[in-house]
Amino acid sequence: MAEREKEVIVTNDGGGGGGGAILAVVLLIAVVVVLFLIFGGNLIGGADDATDINADIKVDTPAKTN
Repeated sequence: MAEREKEVIVTNDGGGGGGGAILAVVLLIAVVVVLFLIFGGNLIGGADDATDINADIKVDTPAKTN
């Protein structure tokens, strides 16, 4: 009988590599939530300390000389 060599090739089709993408999405959502908690109150509710600004401006046109 003739001897035959048997070669086995094991490949990975990438089935277990999705954890990094899930982690990135979770971190992105966490950063958005933190930024909303810090700055979101003024974006939705508006400024609570509205002030009245009186700007009295006098505009004089130059005198016409002949």
